[in-house]
Formats: sequence, structure tokens, C-alpha cells
Amino acid sequence: MDAAELLLITGLTLRVSLTAVALSSALGIPVGILIATGQRRRKALTLAVNTAMGTPPVLLGLVLYLLLSRQGPLGFLGLLFTPEGMILSQFLLTLPITTGLTISAIESLPRETRELIESLATRPTFKMLLLANEAKLQLLAASLTALARAVSEVGSVIIVGGNIRYYTRVLTTAIVYYTNAGEFEAALWLGAVLALVYLSLNAVVLAVRAAVIRE
Repeated sequence: MDAAELLLITGLTLRVSLTAVALSSALGIPVGILIATGQRRRKALTLAVNTAMGTPPVLLGLVLYLLLSRQGPLGFLGLLFTPEGMILSQFLLTLPITTGLTISAIESLPRETRELIESLATRPTFKMLLLANEAKLQLLAASLTALARAVSEVGSVIIVGGNIRYYTRVLTTAIVYYTNAGEFEAALWLGAVLALVYLSLNAVVLAVRAAVIRE
């Protein structure tokens, strides 16, 4: 494995994980706010989301493989063994995380704050924006938690992506490959890069959080 391949693997890791988490945050945060502020079936929906947060990645990967294979109902999409299919798997994996943590963040807001927003907000969209602003640090933490899960996940992406060299191989699946091949030095270098990537993402988030607090 040369430097060019390492850069390709790292770039694909970031592309897949960041895209999946951006999509799951864009959908999960509004849905989480709606569930937290809703009256109908709130407990049942919260239970369903919390249960989905514990979905084993290999099970999700297996289900997606069956759905996206040529014989599957979604085979016509051609997503199996592609980066787009990997994004889909990580999106579905992280969506319950962003949704569930958003529910907890909104429910943890002071009752007085929520009642004030209820009285001020005349439109659901405005109410959602006000609640998101009050819980912005917790929502940022929710997205970071989802990103951590996505970057370190291996079960579903190796099934859906196929770990194809120069195409769908990411850091975690590359570590599995080189470990199985007995090339432990390469696996350790990849592990170090994975740790560095996660450290860098944390540094960016902490900087954003500090900027938000200063406001």
C-alpha cells in the first residue's frame, strides 16, 4: 500500500461518513424535535428510535445486501458494492442516533424555555428553529456521536461496499483486510490514520463549540 492509495482510502472514508452524517442530521434533527414536542404516540416513537439505535451494523448490512442485490427489490438502483450504497448504509445506521439524541436534547431543555417558545412560535418551522437554537450544543454533540459511529463502523460497509480496492475500501475495512492478510504493520498504520482522522474531526467540533459558546 503506497501513499496514494492511503490518501484514496482516507478520502473515501471522509466522503462516505461525512455525507451520511450530514444527511442523517438533516433528517434526524427535525424528526427528533417533532417527536419530542408531539403529543401523539411520543413514547412509542421514542421507544422505536431508541431500539433502532442499537441495530447491529452487520444485520443492517445483511438486510441492505438482500434489498440491493440483483435479485432484490431495489437491485435496479445499482447501489450494491458502490460508495453510494455505503453512504446509504451509514445513513440508516446513524439516523436513529441523531434522532434519539435530538429527542433527549429537546426533552432536557428547561420547561420554562419550552413554554416560552410555544407561546412565541406561531409556525411549526419557527418553533423548530428556536428549539434547535436553544439545544445547539447538544445537537452538535449528537452529530459528533453519529460521526464517530460512522467513521469507526465496519460491519455494514464491508457487506454493502464489498471492500473493493481503489473503489469501496475505507479505513476500517482496509484494517480488516490487512489484518487477515497478516500485514500487521500496514494495519497499524491504517489504525493510526483512523485515530488521527477522528482526532481532527473532534478538534474541528470543539472549535465550533467554543465559537458558539462565545456568542
